[in-house]
Amino acid sequence: MIKFKVLFALFISLTISLPAMAKLYKWVDKKGVTHYGETIPPEYADRDRAVLNKSGRTTEITKVLSPDELKAQRLTEENEIAKKKAALELQRHDKMLTSTYSNVNEINLARNRSLQQVKARITNHNAQLEMANKNLLTLNQEVKSYTKEKKDIPAPLKDDIKRSKARINKLKQNLDKSLAEKAAVEARYDADKARYRELTGK
Repeated sequence: MIKFKVLFALFISLTISLPAMAKLYKWVDKKGVTHYGETIPPEYADRDRAVLNKSGRTTEITKVLSPDELKAQRLTEENEIAKKKAALELQRHDKMLTSTYSNVNEINLARNRSLQQVKARITNHNAQLEMANKNLLTLNQEVKSYTKEKKDIPAPLKDDIKRSKARINKLKQNLDKSLAEKAAVEARYDADKARYRELTGK
């Protein structure tokens, strides 16, 4: 009871001595003791606090968020930003679809034009891969002939086989990349056609 009276008396003296524009802060320390002051000490910067006017009434409450609460708040804000960005992108894309195409057939034509170069690359990769496999087969046949005659395999032949295998692996990677690109183009235009029909009813 004595401690409360001392704190209350201190509060009254502070409010009386405060300048007209000064703020009085109220906070509670880790032991549950209430404090008043014109500034928040650094060691209590992470504590909730209230702003009081000269009459002792609370005019503002500042709640300090915990690390987990701050993380959740940032995540929520980032999600909201992402949603707004996605909505704007969809609006832009919808406008492009309706202003660029008059019907679904035009989308099919655009799709075919986009696929021409990709299909050409796939054909080229397949042709080069076939030639590389034939070359490796020839080299392996040479190895068999040396093995059959129980002769040492020449170092240049080993190097040729190594390079041939590396080339085949590279060609396979390029082919897989082009096939993935083809699938992505087809999926994109299929989605565009579905969205166009949804927007226009055509």
